[in-house]
Order: sequence, then C-alpha cells, then structure tokens
Amino acid sequence: MTGAPPCAPPDFAPRRPGLRLPALACDCHAHILGPAARFAYSPQRIYTPPDCLLPDYRAMLAAIGAERAVLVQPSVYGTDNAVLLEALREGGAAFRGVAVVSDAPGEAQLESLHAASVRGVRVNVVDVREGQGSLPVARLRDLAARIAPLGWHLELLAHVDAYPDLDGDLGGLPVDLVFGHLGYLRTDKGLADPGFRALLRLAAEGRAWVKLTGPYRISTRPMPHGDVTPFAHALLEHAPDRVVWGSDWPHVMVKGAMPNDGDLADLLAAWVPDEALRRRVLVENPARLYAFP
Repeated sequence: MTGAPPCAPPDFAPRRPGLRLPALACDCHAHILGPAARFAYSPQRIYTPPDCLLPDYRAMLAAIGAERAVLVQPSVYGTDNAVLLEALREGGAAFRGVAVVSDAPGEAQLESLHAASVRGVRVNVVDVREGQGSLPVARLRDLAARIAPLGWHLELLAHVDAYPDLDGDLGGLPVDLVFGHLGYLRTDKGLADPGFRALLRLAAEGRAWVKLTGPYRISTRPMPHGDVTPFAHALLEHAPDRVVWGSDWPHVMVKGAMPNDGDLADLLAAWVPDEALRRRVLVENPARLYAFP
C-alpha cells in the first residue's frame, strides 16, 4: 500500500539478559501482528509490519525471563481486535490486553472485552493519518465515562511535550491514564520540558501511569541510550508506584539498528538499580494496573 512502507522484523534470537528478572515479572507493552494471510491490515495504516506471532513473542519472554504480558492493540488493525483477542485466549491467565474501540462502544462490547482479559483502551494521536498531534479531550472524556465502571484505564500514545497543560486538560478524568515511551518526548527536550513536568505531576498525584518502553524512540544516542536514564530516574523519584516496564516488541518502525530484547531488559539495571524498586516496577505495579492476581 502506498504510504504504508514495510518495517523490519525484530531480532528473533533474543539473548538472555545479564539481569535476572524477578518471578512474575511483566512485560507491559507488546504487539502481536499477523498472520497477514488471516488478518487484514487497516487501509488507513501508516506502516506494514511482518508477521510477529504469539509463539515468537513467547520465545522472547522465555529468553528474558518474563512470565506475564500485556498485549496492546497496534494501529495497523484499527478497531478490529481479532488478533489481540485470539492471542489473549491462547495466552491465558498470564496475559492482559489493551484494546482500541470506536468512539461510542456499547456496554455489551466492553463487557465482552473485559471477559477476554482486556483492561484498558488505547487512543493513538501519533501513528494516525488524521488527527495527528491533537488531543481529543471530548472523546477521551466520553470513553473514560464508558469504561470507568469496568475499572479500566485509558492508554494515550502522545508526545507529552506537545501538551504543556496535560494535567489541566486530562486530570479530571474518572479513570487512570497510561503513557508509553516515558512520555514520548525526545530527550533533548530536557527534564524541564513543561509537558514532561505535567506528566510527572499526573503520576505523582496518582492520576497516571508511565511505561518505561521504547528508549530508541526518544533517545538521541545509540544503545544503551544513556540520555534516557535521567528521565527514568525522574519518573521513579516522583511516582515509584506508577511506573511499569515493557519491551515494545516487535519494535515496529524503529529507526536505526534493531535492538535485541535481552539488551533492552538489561537497561533496567541502569534505570532501576534498586532490586526492591525493580520488583515494584516489574511485578507489583503491573499487578495493580492490569488486575493480575
């Protein structure tokens, strides 16, 4: 499809990290893609991924030592959650999901998704053809009202540096917010960036969660992306109970060298050097956010 270029596959030979993850460690951000022969991609997609299937993903989890996982609906499927739901059925009790829904999902649809282990809804204002960069506050308020009875959260893929009044715009929602990629702002914006400070306030006040994911998406340096570490430390200093970690597998649309997931797991040693805090980020916080037993 014109305008939807192919992306490279992940490294299907993940190495075992030097850092040993604690029991019940959770990868809180990954996508299952394909098989394309069975599941059609949206014509509105902005990239075309290779097949990245559940067995491939589970092999990666085994290699890095993670036992739980959260699968997030990728933009290439729009609101068709069929791949996500199939993976959740096969994944069983160790898996949770974050779906994408229409502007006005019905109660029956949401309850069906909940029964399938979905625990949140994703709104993407980055990887889209229309509405990119605009914060759909009215839509977020409506979605929040619809999912609040289920105890779900709203996951927002957005560049927080574009929204200096982020906490003012979204702080009154009746559900928790979740932000990926440490806020998804380039590190050269600095820790004083107003949007990042607003994110810190939201997290510190117990209104938002932040995923330590995709350092290669915000770093201006090669692996090990040392310029990301201060952002991770700032988030953990302000809101240690509101931070989780994810692999971002299969690393769609990555620019530059494809990361190895063992290397990404080892970044936790620099980001979260304290073992007890690392257990909080990898086990305790995900259990609360995604309702793992």
